[in-house]
Amino acid sequence: MRVVHERCAALDVHKKTVVACAMTAQGRETVTFGTMTRDLIRLAEWLTERGVRVVAMESTGVYWKPIFNILETRDFEPLVVNARHVKAVPGRKTDVKDAEWLADLLRHGLLRPSYIPDRWQRELRELVRYRKSLIEERARLVTRVQKLLEGANIKLGDVASDVMGMSGRAMLKQLAAGKTNTKAMADLALSNLKKKKPELEEALTGSVGKHQQFMLHSLIRLVEELEDEIAGLDEEVEKRVRPFRAALALLDEIPGIGPLTAEAVLAETGIDMSRFPTAAHFASWAKVCPGNKESAGKRHYASAGIGNPYLRTALVEAALGAVRAGRAKPNFFSARYQRLSARRGPKRAAMAVAHSMLIAIYHMLKDGEHFNDLGPHFHDEQRRERVVRRSMQRLEDLGYKVTIEAA
Repeated sequence: MRVVHERCAALDVHKKTVVACAMTAQGRETVTFGTMTRDLIRLAEWLTERGVRVVAMESTGVYWKPIFNILETRDFEPLVVNARHVKAVPGRKTDVKDAEWLADLLRHGLLRPSYIPDRWQRELRELVRYRKSLIEERARLVTRVQKLLEGANIKLGDVASDVMGMSGRAMLKQLAAGKTNTKAMADLALSNLKKKKPELEEALTGSVGKHQQFMLHSLIRLVEELEDEIAGLDEEVEKRVRPFRAALALLDEIPGIGPLTAEAVLAETGIDMSRFPTAAHFASWAKVCPGNKESAGKRHYASAGIGNPYLRTALVEAALGAVRAGRAKPNFFSARYQRLSARRGPKRAAMAVAHSMLIAIYHMLKDGEHFNDLGPHFHDEQRRERVVRRSMQRLEDLGYKVTIEAA
């Protein structure tokens, strides 16, 4: 096979050791290093002494990140590859043989590197993903509060839509303090809850034990601490995305996508779409597209595959948000969901809407175009004659004689 890289190296990465195999004109050399920063600097110097610039490593958990950070600051060309794509022939397996096999593949240009974003995007990703985990943790704590209230015969969740809103939280603090005056607690209601004071008095009547008071106080304190942390993360993320306000404003035009979702999408995809030749390549990379499995001329079911779970989650949530928004103001996404959910189910319909949304995002970020809603009747207009023929046939089957006239 043709040699693509005369001098290259491959790393078999573990938690405590890194096995490096360098291939040069003089032959093959394998050395094992530690994973402390000092050891990784020695690894970089060892590679430099052998004239190596292209280095490949498997994406082993998070253990590749310290090595990548060292190599990218020293003018190396580090490649992170998917372990599933470089699995060797079954048989004898050692760390040295793994490194040699990876180096041999790299030397002949048989490795496909994974996309590793620039440092600013990696840092933004970490912040946005951490914020998402805190938001999910807050939701879990609120669920625990509701479970605790049910155990104390407090039915606040039946009257208030948000038990941790301003009104609900004030009442919960009274319950945690051992207060039992339901009328006084109902008087803490604000806004629309003021109209439900009699129902609140009924809902707040229960028996909150000492241990439940303690737990309720603890849960409220944890929720408030998380809210403070989330607010701090919001400020930090807002500072980092200021240079990309134009891109965020474009994404915010899409139904179902709000500021938080736009930031999540930007953190996962970046703004440079030039690395994707087409929107289909972009959707395939994100694994928000139909699977491809065909044999003997027949198409079989295939899952979309394992892609970026954070991007997929954000897009599916945005798709469902667009569907809900379509109830008040119909849009293309809600109409597409209604068409597909009837025969393919709600989950596949939501994924299809997310796919359409991702294609729109690709063109908007690549060309700087504003969002153009195709409208709820786009699909019907594309197949006007078929829709008319099918509608007439259904009425004729019911015993009617149908004639139509264009309005």
